[in-house]
Amino acid sequence: MLNIHNLSISFQGEYLFEEITFKLSSGDRIGLIGKNGAGKSTMLKILSKEMEPDSGQIAADKNLKIGFLKQDIDFEFGRTVLEESYEAFKEIKEVESKLEDINKQLVERTDYDSEGYHQLMIDLNELQHQYEILGGYNYQGETEKILQGLGFKRDDFNKLTDTFSGGWRMRIELAKLLLQNNDLLLLDEPTNHLDIESIIWLEGFLKNYPGAVVIVSHDKMFLDNVTNRTIEISLGRIYDYSKPYSQFLVLRKEIKEQQLATQKNQDKQIQQTEKLIEKFRAKASKASMAQSLIKKLDRMERVEVDEEDNSVMSLNFPVSVTPGKVVVEASKISKNYDDLQVLKNINLTISRDTKTAFVGQNGQGKSTLAKIIVGEIKHQGDLKLGHNVQIAYFAQNQAEYLDGSKTVLDTMIDAANEKNRSRVRDILGAFLFRGEEVDKYVRVLSGGERNRLALAKLLLQPFNVLVMDEPTNHLDIKSKNVLKDALKNFEGTLILVSHDRDFLQGLTDVVYEFKDQKIKEYLGNIDFYLEQRNVENLREVEKREVEKQKPKASNKDSYESQKKLKSLTNKLSNLESKINQLEKDIKSIDVELATNYDEIVSDPAFFDDYQGKKNKLESLMKDWEKVHEQIDSL
Repeated sequence: MLNIHNLSISFQGEYLFEEITFKLSSGDRIGLIGKNGAGKSTMLKILSKEMEPDSGQIAADKNLKIGFLKQDIDFEFGRTVLEESYEAFKEIKEVESKLEDINKQLVERTDYDSEGYHQLMIDLNELQHQYEILGGYNYQGETEKILQGLGFKRDDFNKLTDTFSGGWRMRIELAKLLLQNNDLLLLDEPTNHLDIESIIWLEGFLKNYPGAVVIVSHDKMFLDNVTNRTIEISLGRIYDYSKPYSQFLVLRKEIKEQQLATQKNQDKQIQQTEKLIEKFRAKASKASMAQSLIKKLDRMERVEVDEEDNSVMSLNFPVSVTPGKVVVEASKISKNYDDLQVLKNINLTISRDTKTAFVGQNGQGKSTLAKIIVGEIKHQGDLKLGHNVQIAYFAQNQAEYLDGSKTVLDTMIDAANEKNRSRVRDILGAFLFRGEEVDKYVRVLSGGERNRLALAKLLLQPFNVLVMDEPTNHLDIKSKNVLKDALKNFEGTLILVSHDRDFLQGLTDVVYEFKDQKIKEYLGNIDFYLEQRNVENLREVEKREVEKQKPKASNKDSYESQKKLKSLTNKLSNLESKINQLEKDIKSIDVELATNYDEIVSDPAFFDDYQGKKNKLESLMKDWEKVHEQIDSL
């Protein structure tokens, strides 16, 4: 389907990846992983031909159709849901437009016997035939069927796309990709802004997708449920294994342990060989053996251990002052957006030091209530904050508030005050912005890097209540784990809007479900909420424990090889012991010959014994070389 050979691309003199090679085939569902800024989104742009690599080749099947779902969907305002969905059929729409133009001319013209009118009739016939072959008479029905499958109601079809939330717009884009029948799907953070039900639908769709899929995602559970192969981009290289994410991590760890053990054994072997070389060099009779060993060392392929980028941000949320026992008290809160009512008569009390999750479908008011609590939007009803409450707010699109024309350092300095300005570089270092990276302009940062900067900026203000709306969007998996640990250790009050199932597990102790303009409280964690909801499919997905099937340490052939290697190593050691002993015996005889020659040579058996020892030594040396070669071949 698609062959990638020796692909390289660099930015500002540094390689994102260099001379990497891999292949995509039908049925591949690949999780493309790596740290923020490793080059994942760049790779998708190259595969989609939106960007040219510095070097390398991409060979694709003829007529390969590629669908690309980007992180940021760019809809043209003024289109309805149906009109936007019909954009999937550009070829059909072009033919449709030509048909309309010809039909219009046929109505207006009266020169029925002219050559031009006759040609219009021929063109009309050909276009109608082409329209039928392309599926022009069926595409509208197919579109409605797919949209309904994705959760849209018929009443939604003629609504403008800009009246829908990000998650619902993502579904429209997915519908377009599905209707196009692409051979290869490239999905960049497809679960960002999707609610749990949407994610489960997407999992089901991708599992049965006949073509190839490449997914950039930081949702571990999503990757485990969908993918059958993982490609990690790390320090300019790729690591490619036919395993979903969690099994990939186990395998990578085992492979590195094997590499370290093999490297250790090789280092030991090299040291032993170097000692023998030094020993043989001193003797003219063994100079050829020394040279032979030197050549073997030169030919030896040194074992390399995969490098890992283990740098992670360091995050700690300090509590400014202790607030009152009740942090937020809301009574009869309602909110309308024009004719759309999102919240109606909401009553809510949040106590000090609790960790609360807001969950539910997109568009049900989770982000709206979060914005009401932090005072960002107007509403009906009463909302009171407790004594000494200091709120910090991390919006769903927090990174978009950053000024792209500023550097990372300037962004922080401008947000700092006299007390913490001196700590700006230390805070940036904790968030992995070190050295020259602080001079990067915000506009060139990846989505994850911008989120890290937004989190760093958050620490410049005092707070004891933290309201976070989808904080994990764009964060790599290691950064998400660090954020989760920091929120677990946060001693203040947390209100968290999130669709990330794995991130929510074990983090919050109260769940509020948003549905039909109301909220319902569940006094427990996300697992308790799912049990109470008693939604079978959702529970199965949420409760699923990822099986970490460790591959067998070795198969039968490998076992036999290890056994043979051990036998040969013992044989080599035995030979070396005999060689050393014979060398000592011969050296002792040589000393005696030099001091007491006449007495020794009077023994008629002396020379036979002396020559026998030398012959034996020569034979042992040949055996030693053969065993050494056998070990090298294994």
